[in-house]
Amino acid sequence: MLRRNVFALTAAAAIATGAGQAGAADMPAPFDNAGDVTIALVRYISTGDFFQAYLSGVESQAAALGVELRVFDSRQDAALQADMVDQAIALGVDGIVIQHGLTESMKDAAQRAVDAGIKVVAFDVNVENAAIPQIEQSDYLLGRLALDQAIEDHGTSWTAGYVYVPGIAPLDRRHVAWEETKAANPGITETARFGTLDNPIANSIANQARAVLQANPDINVVFAPYDEFAKGVKIAVDEAGLTDDIDIYSADVSTADISAMREPGSAWVATVATNPAVVGEASVRALALMLAGEDPGASVIVPPTLITQAFLNGEDIRNMDDLGAKMPQFQHADVAMSDWMPLPPR
Repeated sequence: MLRRNVFALTAAAAIATGAGQAGAADMPAPFDNAGDVTIALVRYISTGDFFQAYLSGVESQAAALGVELRVFDSRQDAALQADMVDQAIALGVDGIVIQHGLTESMKDAAQRAVDAGIKVVAFDVNVENAAIPQIEQSDYLLGRLALDQAIEDHGTSWTAGYVYVPGIAPLDRRHVAWEETKAANPGITETARFGTLDNPIANSIANQARAVLQANPDINVVFAPYDEFAKGVKIAVDEAGLTDDIDIYSADVSTADISAMREPGSAWVATVATNPAVVGEASVRALALMLAGEDPGASVIVPPTLITQAFLNGEDIRNMDDLGAKMPQFQHADVAMSDWMPLPPR
């Protein structure tokens, strides 16, 4: 029996019927009989708009495929996340999407799923397993594009605050870009490093950032490569009346982020992102390819895009729908695809 703090739901077992989409009879086994396939999403982090949008993408692609979806939410409890993988194995699911987590806690759990004959994909967690495709947003490029914009805006000499929590795969990949950027530009000084994933993340970061900004009044750039980090820093910057003195560069995007970036005088000037819902869809499609006996490849990468405050204001973009209309890559990523694959209705 599932533990009480497991959140489970079932996506509608219906086949999407949009243009270019197939019915169940046109799909390979095991998808030719709607409702015969069950997959699990095992989450490490669920707080924030990014993760809600990612979940919506997983749900919509699962519904389009006609599969039953069970969602397990560990709320940043590494041991519980590993336990939830075991619970999914015990339930006899056909496939598992592991979303974030720590390598040391998920490596063995993921291997147990593979040993049980279950297909597994991992999004933004390195489980060190050649049998498990990695779904990612090219996190190094997310960091690099944001930092390139910071250099374009401020040159190669500035004083930075940096928000980082080690051990989280996407943050570690973005960290590589940060270290490379500092090494290539000695005039960039990291004067403070801080970070936490304590819930609620943005508020916890804001508490840290207040102290950091007070102790380091020379900071003029903050690299906060996760939107919940950026939200927290922005709270502290706004409270300190430093919106004209500090620029924030981030990663990821949501409707709430767009609103925050477009506030008059906002310090949050740029982010680099993919559509998290599209990444969720790609995660499920990669798993579906494996279940159908096809190979999605060792790495499924959804390419990111730079989004500046100036672009949002210039195009009067207010939400993710507007962003998708102006940036078609936010509506769909042509990765982990096959001719038989039904897509969610648009």
